[in-house]
Amino acid sequence: MAQTFETVGVVGLGTMGAGIAEVFARAGLQVIGVEADDAALDRGRGHLDRSTGRAVTKGKLTEDDRSVILGRITLTTSREDLADADLVIEAIPEIMEFKRGLFADLDRICKPSAVLATNTSSLSVTAIAASTSRPGRVIGMHFFNPAPVMKLVEVVHTVVTDDGLAGDIAALARRLGKTPITAGDRAGFVVNRLLLGYLNHACALLESGLAGRDDIDAAMKLGVGLPMGPFTLLDLIGLDTSYEVCEVLFRETRDRRHAPAPVLRELVTAGLLGRKTGRGFYSDAEGAPAAEGDRRAASVSTVGIVGAGPEAAALVAALDGAGFKAVVAENSDLAPVGDADVIVALSDRPIVELAVRIPHPDRLAGLHLVGDDVAEVASTVLTSEETAGAVRDLMRILGRTPVMCGDRAEFVVNALLYAYLNDAVRMLESGYASAGDIDTGMRLGCGYPAGPLEMLDAIGLETVRDGLRALYAEYREPSFAPVPLLDQLVTAGVPSIREYAG
Repeated sequence: MAQTFETVGVVGLGTMGAGIAEVFARAGLQVIGVEADDAALDRGRGHLDRSTGRAVTKGKLTEDDRSVILGRITLTTSREDLADADLVIEAIPEIMEFKRGLFADLDRICKPSAVLATNTSSLSVTAIAASTSRPGRVIGMHFFNPAPVMKLVEVVHTVVTDDGLAGDIAALARRLGKTPITAGDRAGFVVNRLLLGYLNHACALLESGLAGRDDIDAAMKLGVGLPMGPFTLLDLIGLDTSYEVCEVLFRETRDRRHAPAPVLRELVTAGLLGRKTGRGFYSDAEGAPAAEGDRRAASVSTVGIVGAGPEAAALVAALDGAGFKAVVAENSDLAPVGDADVIVALSDRPIVELAVRIPHPDRLAGLHLVGDDVAEVASTVLTSEETAGAVRDLMRILGRTPVMCGDRAEFVVNALLYAYLNDAVRMLESGYASAGDIDTGMRLGCGYPAGPLEMLDAIGLETVRDGLRALYAEYREPSFAPVPLLDQLVTAGVPSIREYAG
């Protein structure tokens, strides 16, 4: 029989905890909010007053509604007041020692039928549950910030969670107006496990010199349609928080891609934590980058194109419309482009082998057109600065945002995107989250336009598999090797991973 929850305790009334208390109260539940002392309690009351006040100002609540909601919340400094709660959820700092101590105390105070929940974003729910005499009644209920606004809740069960409890908590989340996803107890659960792997990878590419901060951010925001680039997002999350989550992921997986990038450690050690300190990868004092003119493109009259098919034809038409003469080499005969002012090879793979086959290798750059807005411009070790600048300016003239990068497998967009998609397939293969929950988690938790498995189906399983093989050949990073499930689906001719997963 499903358990009902009418009285809920919330321990910790910082921004997140106060938001969780508000969410429960909005849904008609009685809430007991607990803080360590009177000063902290006053801060928590302030969070509640401001949040509900903003809702009134925006017309989302009436003053009467606000009074009713706040009237359902009782604030106290005594944990003993939680004795009759049906559910207690903690939202205290992400320090395992603190959480285990709290849960041991809650185990003593709360009635045997009460469920104890943790709002941890990455710590082991199993380890927290082990500090109690009721590990089967301990579960993860991870809200996203700000809790009154964000729709996603991750429900995290352990190997000893009572049968049916995860379903009861998911039903409670729906009662709150949230969308629950269910996952096993793995570091980072669904969203942070996928997100931080991607963000840390972006840091590694920055440190490698593949591309600059602004170029990587532009590539992922404009090329993939993400709400913001990885470095803007890291600054928003907080570099210290991101570093700690990466540490948790690495301790569990021992995967080098989860080991915090040195640049994260350096910035955190220096106290440059992102928006909360006014400086991280970006600084509040930075202005918008100065616009660059098209000076180098002005000296270009003839553009050589190495490539074939609709993409090459469209590029020829665009260049012709902008007043440039385009010549095309569609096969192994590169003679037609040999004397062009600049030469672009349409590719998402390294082009240096092509460069050594033409009379003027300094005039060649790789060009990967991403969607309708982005053009990755790849320079080999032979590409001249003048050529790179001219191709960059040509792309601006054609209405695209150029992303300057080195001549490495999959350049920027696909290198970051395909590794992220591979992580999602690995998550599915492990069986601790469903395809639907993985996609829902990233869409609602991160605001992505599509979930990773939806993206994978849209791009094509074979295309991503082959791109991962190229990444592995380039970097020799084991996590870039295609997950066996992906390889098997391609070999078997299965066109959709979501259909396969049901």
